[in-house]
Amino acid sequence: MGRKNKAYAKDLHQQAYEKLVSMQAFGESKRAAVADGTAKYKIFSFNTYQDYWKHTKYFIEYIKENYPECTTLKAAKRHMNEWLQSRVDQGLSAWTVQLEAKALGKLYGIGPEDEGYFVPPKRRREDITRSRGDRVRDKHFSETNNDELIKFCKGTGLRRGELSALRGGDLVSRQQIAEELARLSAIPMDERTHQQARRLAVLKDTELFQEEYFVLVRNGKGGRERLSPVVGKNAGQIIERMKDTPQGERVWQHVHQSADIHAYRAVYATNIYKAHARKIKDIPYDRVSKKTNRRYQSQVYACRKDEAGKKLDKAAMLVCSKALGHNRIDVVANNYIRGL
Repeated sequence: MGRKNKAYAKDLHQQAYEKLVSMQAFGESKRAAVADGTAKYKIFSFNTYQDYWKHTKYFIEYIKENYPECTTLKAAKRHMNEWLQSRVDQGLSAWTVQLEAKALGKLYGIGPEDEGYFVPPKRRREDITRSRGDRVRDKHFSETNNDELIKFCKGTGLRRGELSALRGGDLVSRQQIAEELARLSAIPMDERTHQQARRLAVLKDTELFQEEYFVLVRNGKGGRERLSPVVGKNAGQIIERMKDTPQGERVWQHVHQSADIHAYRAVYATNIYKAHARKIKDIPYDRVSKKTNRRYQSQVYACRKDEAGKKLDKAAMLVCSKALGHNRIDVVANNYIRGL
């Protein structure tokens, strides 16, 4: 008898797990990978990896239940679009289905430009059920009992994982920033280490804000470090809690699972945007269109789809994006800035 193929001896879970793990490229430049054509085969964020693995497991379970004869990823691939359509039929949000399509696209190395790629329903703002409008929270979550946590989130804009990782000693004053900025700036550019250059960029981002205190996020989205300004009427309470937490100890021992962190981040983002935004009519018409020869406002962001007609100040959006730990201003427009 011939030897059994060892790759096939692994079950689907193991095959999928090893495939996604092999794509991990945490800390690498996504922009560089896009430029050299390798981005399709890489996952740049641990959070993205977790999301993709979570939804890939749902797909694997579907295959095991409905097509037990499929013992390889290659064999399971032909049922990919069938499963995605079943998710649509179950009434899952367009947001979730698109995420699942991306997860399987990464698993199989295909994208929207490839033939046979599943085209999920379009995502609309009203489809984003997480933190949009009124939502029935867990009946055991008390906003009164968690008042300080809510105020802290609205004043710092931290993600759930960032809150859990926050330690005493992670409060940074404007004076501390100025001193470190002066020290690193004094080092000649050709003598700075990569780490010093990245730290210098983080420090310079604080010049966008007027606040006196910042919280240090050591490992944000994509593994990036940032300093988020402490804002709002509860800034004093937030600063006091940070100062009262012993060095190295958690600022928050427990972050309730039903706390609507995304909604609190949206409040933070909207307040920062309002504080920095110019009136649209005051933004200069600084460019001339090559097609129409008419002047236009290059610093005005025109929202699309269900938000069509709304205009935002790009400069304020960038400030907001820096505070949240995002790279793209359209993410801020589509997911955070509200009520304008």
